[in-house]
Amino acid sequence: MPKFNRVSKRPTTVNLAGGQAFSESPELELTSLLLSSLMQDQFYRKASTQAVRLCQVIDALADKRFAGQAAVYAREAFGMRSITHVAAAHIAGAVKGAAWTRPMFRRLIQRPDDATEIVALYQATHGKGKLPNSLKDGVAQALAGFDGYQLAKYRQAGRAVSLVDVVNLTHPKANEQLTALMHGTLASAETWEARLSAAGQEGEDADTAKAGAWHDLIRSRKIGQLALLRNLRNVAEQAPDLMPQACALLADAQRVARARIFPFQYDTAYRQLEEKGDRFLLEAVSRAMELSLASVPKLAGKTCVVLDCSGSMAGRSAQIGSLFAAVLYKTNDADLVLLSDTARYQALNPMDSVLSLARPIRFASGGTNFHAPFQTMKRSYDRIVILSDMQGWIGRYSPASTFAQYREKFASDPHMYSFDLQGYGTLQFPERRVYALAGFSERVFDVMGRLEEDREALVDAVRAVELA
Repeated sequence: MPKFNRVSKRPTTVNLAGGQAFSESPELELTSLLLSSLMQDQFYRKASTQAVRLCQVIDALADKRFAGQAAVYAREAFGMRSITHVAAAHIAGAVKGAAWTRPMFRRLIQRPDDATEIVALYQATHGKGKLPNSLKDGVAQALAGFDGYQLAKYRQAGRAVSLVDVVNLTHPKANEQLTALMHGTLASAETWEARLSAAGQEGEDADTAKAGAWHDLIRSRKIGQLALLRNLRNVAEQAPDLMPQACALLADAQRVARARIFPFQYDTAYRQLEEKGDRFLLEAVSRAMELSLASVPKLAGKTCVVLDCSGSMAGRSAQIGSLFAAVLYKTNDADLVLLSDTARYQALNPMDSVLSLARPIRFASGGTNFHAPFQTMKRSYDRIVILSDMQGWIGRYSPASTFAQYREKFASDPHMYSFDLQGYGTLQFPERRVYALAGFSERVFDVMGRLEEDREALVDAVRAVELA
């Protein structure tokens, strides 16, 4: 059985920074793109380039079914949306007559607007003619399973492709909700967005109406955790008397556990709230973040976290990388090494909050020297976790030999996790206990634990996705 990250023992390519690197297999690069791409511009690559590269990698796969399995895995296990829409639209045009495509489309469509996005992407490439039968059938099956609330919430009226357009194209099995949607009699969804949008439209003072809406939403607990996190500032401005209840709701342990909010989203909210300077709000976000750590599995033994702080990591990669490093440091017996032109140990207080650990980390304008961490490490580790965009270039040659020298010096044989936070598609290490991963969620820690027992765990997880 071929290994998921089987690569040549000699560097086979150069990365986007011009440094020596190893090529990924199409399967590994595809999974990396799907698990790490939020369709935002990156330092070395534009969002549109990510989409083009994804399509090229799918075309390079000998087994296109793997692309469908990987897309479903990314959507269901990691909650990735936009990049899986791109994959679905491309597969719809590239794969004809395969039975597995219908269930793939059905499972990728977890909300009605998944369907409108996929159809819009397909039409942007192939024109507004008929859809492939597999796409029609998969979309139709998914739409037939949504209730009236979901259809009303995501009807996408006024968009290039509305939900009504998709129903006309795919002809799902008629039911009461779909019939009402098509006849224009489907009641508007009672969403928090709709409640706020309606505020003030019936002659009532807008500020008073919005305050009333927030009171209803928070006291009834009908607002979701992510919506509450993103709107804390609005609540503070429009209904300040509600802040104790809103903050208590945000830091509710059960709601935090169910929400599965990515840590960088807490950090984004924290940064926005800092401008307001409300200590009560900042404490609530920090408490919620700390509660989210309860679901992070603990890894046995000693860990070294290497965080790339070079210039190319600026932006979202820096935000995710520093938080990922802080989570690992906080929840495990770990050391932190900061990497750019050189490498150095960074002492932190494990009693601090994750946000307090992450925020002081500074990202420089220097390069990425992957040799430096192994020349700096002072002890043997059970695992080494490298958080980077993998665009090493200093010295131009691969750090594989430097890593080998480290292992010999300390008689160490660590597991090493190479996290490509941007999904650029190259590796720095070809060793047998090196695992190339991408993306961030608490589920990553489960994957890491499984890989230490079975190096085929990630590809097995993808291939275990049933498309029937």
